[in-house]
Amino acid sequence: MMTTLRIHTDYIQLGAALKLAGLVGAGSEAKHWISDGAVKVNGQVETRRGRKLRPGDVLEFAGKQVMIRSVGESD
Repeated sequence: MMTTLRIHTDYIQLGAALKLAGLVGAGSEAKHWISDGAVKVNGQVETRRGRKLRPGDVLEFAGKQVMIRSVGESD
């Protein structure tokens, strides 16, 4: 099942998105999983914690998918 993460800005960094979506508890945990290659963005493994996610991007971690959307955007 895909969940939605709504952002108020033009982008959100990957590490922050993992925390905000509740997939990790801390930034250090996000850094660990990202550097280990356990996170995908739009189907591709992403190892940069600072990767900018924009509305329309999908992040995948631990069998969960999260769609990035802007606050004013409808589903």
